[in-house]
Amino acid sequence: MRILLVEDDLGLQRNLSEHLQAANYSVDISSDGEDGLFQATEYQYDAAIIDVGLPKIDGLSLITQLRNKQIDYPILILTARDGWQDKVLGLDSGADDYLTKPFQPEELIARLNALIRRSAGQASPTVTNGPFSLNTRTLELMHLQNPIILSSSEFKLFEYFMLHQGEVISKPTLIEHIYDQDFDLDSNVIEVFIRRLRKKLDPEGDYKLIETLRGQGYRLRQLSSS
Repeated sequence: MRILLVEDDLGLQRNLSEHLQAANYSVDISSDGEDGLFQATEYQYDAAIIDVGLPKIDGLSLITQLRNKQIDYPILILTARDGWQDKVLGLDSGADDYLTKPFQPEELIARLNALIRRSAGQASPTVTNGPFSLNTRTLELMHLQNPIILSSSEFKLFEYFMLHQGEVISKPTLIEHIYDQDFDLDSNVIEVFIRRLRKKLDPEGDYKLIETLRGQGYRLRQLSSS
């Protein structure tokens, strides 16, 4: 999952970025509302974390502008204000949830995971597809109660597929949602990871789990639970 973090406190920005990356997120960073608006409208994200007290464009105005531009991914706001009126203003601006500083990074990640799951129609941290189950909290993948070990990049790719089962997803979309801005968009790395996933998830080809649609992209088949 690819996250936009808009936070002007450089120490907090660095700390949150490190924790998010350790939780398998790709993170793009902005330090003011003006640049945050540019990045949010220029690139595709799965969620954004926006501080209220930003320079140039404040966080609430930024969120309002994003919602007016029909950008509908989940937004988590960070605020140093603990009054209920400020929290209401944030939610009324279009945010989906809030955290009051100071907070633990683990709580932020848990809230972020929940927002992304809900936006994908998944209430539980465990996403299932037939005999496969993926826990977005513990980063564990199981097949018929047997663990499957994936690299960080393979897990990111399969997690995105699991949250978008049955959808046709283009290669550029996969790259934009999984990797940060400085990734080589012309790389054939997606094809490499798709081949690795097929070997690890479905070595005998019994499920034909990841389909290739020529000229369109890939699709994760929705399997029967029986």
